[in-house]
Amino acid sequence: MSDEQARQVYAEAKLGQSLTRGQHPGVLVIDFSCGFTDPGCSLGADMTSEIEATRKVLDAARGRGLPVVFTTIGFEPHGKDGALWIEKAPALLDLELGGEWVEIDPRLDPQPDEVIIMKKGASGFFGTNLASVLTAQRVDTVILCGATTSGCIRATAIDLLQYGWPAIVPRECVGDRAQAPHEANLFDIQAKYGDVVSLGDALEYLASVLGRVPASA
Repeated sequence: MSDEQARQVYAEAKLGQSLTRGQHPGVLVIDFSCGFTDPGCSLGADMTSEIEATRKVLDAARGRGLPVVFTTIGFEPHGKDGALWIEKAPALLDLELGGEWVEIDPRLDPQPDEVIIMKKGASGFFGTNLASVLTAQRVDTVILCGATTSGCIRATAIDLLQYGWPAIVPRECVGDRAQAPHEANLFDIQAKYGDVVSLGDALEYLASVLGRVPASA
């Protein structure tokens, strides 16, 4: 089946409708840690363009006083806290707690008042307090950035939908190790779980909301 035929099948099934956006968005950056954005790590790839695009989203959100939340992955040296995920993907042991690969990519410049959540599963929600963090900051829509599209981005997008947060995924702000799984999962997220949009669309949306502080602050 060609891509065009697949799009037609999904359209006939009435998949891929747009979600209603709220007026109090937050930005959730999944696993843009050095272990995923530095090709020097066995798990990493060159995510320079995705990091640069995400920085634009972060700058826009910070300029309006909107919440920003990061996640990263880290395990004890023995790996037992990774359970079966370590068995399936043993390279995850490179993400040792306290090591450089667990740190958020410095190009994103995490701010002192921005939450960084440590996770040990694919979804940002699995075994974490992410739902509480988003609820406490009154986030009603999530702009989802990070890595990898076929893994933790997809898993988090599914849970965002299931927990009731509309997810906006700027395609320039998510990355993977290979193009085929990246594109396939963006297609699937758009069909079932969130709205895959351009970076420009995401920035326009951020500019349209009131924000928590004056835009000039």
